[in-house]
Amino acid sequence: MSENRRFAVYGNPIKHSRSPFIHSAFGKQCGIALEYRAVRIELADFSRATTAFFASGGAGLNITVPFKEEAFALVDESTPRARRARAVNTLWTDSAGRLRGENTDGVGLVRDMVANMGWQLRGKSVLVMGAGGAVRGFLDPLLLEQPARVHIVNRTVEKAERLCDEFSGGRYLSFSGYQDLPAEPFDLVVNGSSAGFSEDELQLDGVALSEKCCCYDMMYGPEPTPFMRWAAKNLAWAVSDGLGMLVEQAAEAFYVWHGVRPNSQPVIQQLRGVLAAAA
Repeated sequence: MSENRRFAVYGNPIKHSRSPFIHSAFGKQCGIALEYRAVRIELADFSRATTAFFASGGAGLNITVPFKEEAFALVDESTPRARRARAVNTLWTDSAGRLRGENTDGVGLVRDMVANMGWQLRGKSVLVMGAGGAVRGFLDPLLLEQPARVHIVNRTVEKAERLCDEFSGGRYLSFSGYQDLPAEPFDLVVNGSSAGFSEDELQLDGVALSEKCCCYDMMYGPEPTPFMRWAAKNLAWAVSDGLGMLVEQAAEAFYVWHGVRPNSQPVIQQLRGVLAAAA
């Protein structure tokens, strides 16, 4: 392995990205020399920029909004997880020069819940808010944990219905709009909606939380999100933002590229400190 292999994250916007910090920290931890940059790509330039990056010797790319679906369409070969998500956030070329794609978002989220926080998903009743790309990438890893049931709620009910049809295979998936939520209590509530809800706009008055319900927001920031504040107000047993997911999906991408699995815990703590200092 040559020194200072080149990596980057492509997105638009990209200034907010913490990926250079995370991957640099992983590299130092594992004794791997690398260069990692955040690069803003114009909306019509993704395919050309990606092809040029690998043609010039680049080793790997992370892909963020709004290019994950375009990355999936561009690859020569994708993993089963990426095919189910129909989105790619990790790119590399194999020994034959083929462009390959993986989606590490969902497995990163599940690993944060199970390995980092000790939440149990097997046999649990799960409510998932949203039916967009973030939820699509999460559903397969979630279902592999064998929850008792998963209910998808979305403002556009047809999108939730399509996800259920695609992923259920006759298994324990249901859907509704926010006005028709089931009355049974949930053990886990995950906010995967891209909508910028304020606390007053959260349409969750009908959600019943079990005694030890855990609430997880895929979003993160220096302050608790509106969903996290709602969860605390409704006496959720545990509440988390998505910072751990961010680091864990990066750890999985790091493993894909380098064959080494970094220790995510110290990097999560370092990044919390960075966010707190910037607040």
